[in-house]
Amino acid sequence: MRIGTRALGVAALTCALVTGQVTPARAETVGGERLAGRGLVLPDGVKAPESKAAAFVIADADTGQVLAAKNPHGRFLPASTLKALTALTLIPKLDRKKLVRPSQEACNIEGSAVGLVPEPIYKVDDLFRALLMVSGNDAAHALAEANGGLTVTLADMNAEARRIQALDTVAKTPSGLDEPGQSSSAYDLALIARAGLKIPAFRSYISTKTAHFPAPEGYYEIGNHNKLLWKYDGMVGVKNGWTSKALGSFVGAARRDGHTVIVAIMRHEGYFWEEVAGLLDWGFANRGKVTPVGTLVDPVPPPAPTPQPKPKPARIPASGAAAAAKSTESGSGMPLVATLVLGAGLAGGLIWLGIGLRRRSRRQ
Repeated sequence: MRIGTRALGVAALTCALVTGQVTPARAETVGGERLAGRGLVLPDGVKAPESKAAAFVIADADTGQVLAAKNPHGRFLPASTLKALTALTLIPKLDRKKLVRPSQEACNIEGSAVGLVPEPIYKVDDLFRALLMVSGNDAAHALAEANGGLTVTLADMNAEARRIQALDTVAKTPSGLDEPGQSSSAYDLALIARAGLKIPAFRSYISTKTAHFPAPEGYYEIGNHNKLLWKYDGMVGVKNGWTSKALGSFVGAARRDGHTVIVAIMRHEGYFWEEVAGLLDWGFANRGKVTPVGTLVDPVPPPAPTPQPKPKPARIPASGAAAAAKSTESGSGMPLVATLVLGAGLAGGLIWLGIGLRRRSRRQ
């Protein structure tokens, strides 16, 4: 029995969705051609870092060099690591002092939550802490509402992903809760983290260990879910995530001796914190010593301003010119000014002629 290529494609896509990965064909691999494969991508002469994740990226945040990778552009469900894109998108757009009254829908969102109530007691600043520290799905939806709603926010998030060239990423929710068609990659998570680290407020949220969070009466304390903030030297933070379909995912950064290393992993089946620490150690040990296997690309530059044309002198249409001419002409067909000048000249000449004739008649 012959099976058409379309049927094979549908079967492959169905299998990919079941396993959580979709790797589309691409004409050009973002970050370098060595990052196109699904296997390990390593510099020559170095021992591979240990990881059970389906995909990972280790990169130098300062230079953008990708030091090692595994299936970097494999597309997986991102879980709550997608909240890093939510923050990257909305921090520049929202007034951090603005008070927000979450909807009942936002307060009732499923999954991890900070415990919002539908009262106007939360600043945008509080909601960003809840988003990035305790992975509040309710905070993600409340922030989307503050930005004009889910439709607007998802459009903004996907536009931001395109701007930074995170082309494997498709946002269907601001929280990272699993939705059909939602995806990201280890490479894209590294791009998102690198872009976020350039924003002071983003760095502040992800590195905060504990904070006071508003309640209808007073406040309560929240703690950051990133376990490495408490025990890994130089840990800056970013975001971890987990759902039953996505499994474990993480993107984070640490800084030592003036250098920052980013690690992203996706689809990890077990406890990954010690493994992530080992990937960071590998990055610090090898940065600046090995030939990079790729690059974290820069965002797309903004379009150059369109030069404004110099204004041209107004041209009077032929019909308008004729009308203007008629309105300014005398009955003789000559322009009115010329007619007046000529008339004045003739009148003066006649006066002088008259005076001359009178004088002549007197002499005779």
